[in-house]
Amino acid sequence: MPDLTTHLDGSIGDGRHTQPVRVYYEDTDFSGVVYHASYLRFMERGRTNYLRLIGADHRALFAQAEKEAPGFAFVVRHMSIDFKKPAHMDDVLTIVTAPEEVKGASVMLHQQVMRGPDLLVEAHVQVAFVSGGRAKPIPKPLRIAMKADQETGGGTVEPAR
Repeated sequence: MPDLTTHLDGSIGDGRHTQPVRVYYEDTDFSGVVYHASYLRFMERGRTNYLRLIGADHRALFAQAEKEAPGFAFVVRHMSIDFKKPAHMDDVLTIVTAPEEVKGASVMLHQQVMRGPDLLVEAHVQVAFVSGGRAKPIPKPLRIAMKADQETGGGTVEPAR
């Protein structure tokens, strides 16, 4: 039997993470159009699975991070978002996530919500690594993985064709 986790987590290629998402009734307003806050949840899934696939789920990395920064977390510090076109119930969307800039304690991610070739939503999201309520340096293995993605073209996300 194939590994369903890999499919559920999306995939990484060409410096970007892609995550398929189906729009369900619960994601829409009374007219069947995706409610604006649902896009935030879709993009959160994309960010979470991107971090998982580059190694942020590995127990060793979390153990190391816990030693360096007890009680650590990734938090959204800033987000700018542009809603371009609506999605509808039953649409299959692709959430595209790519690192734009990797700093010591934060990373700027470029995210797009696509329906086929159509760009529906675009966001720039600054995610900070914090511990004890303060910014801390991102653990080195994770920072290296994100920079490697950025160098393979992840910083500029072209709409899927």
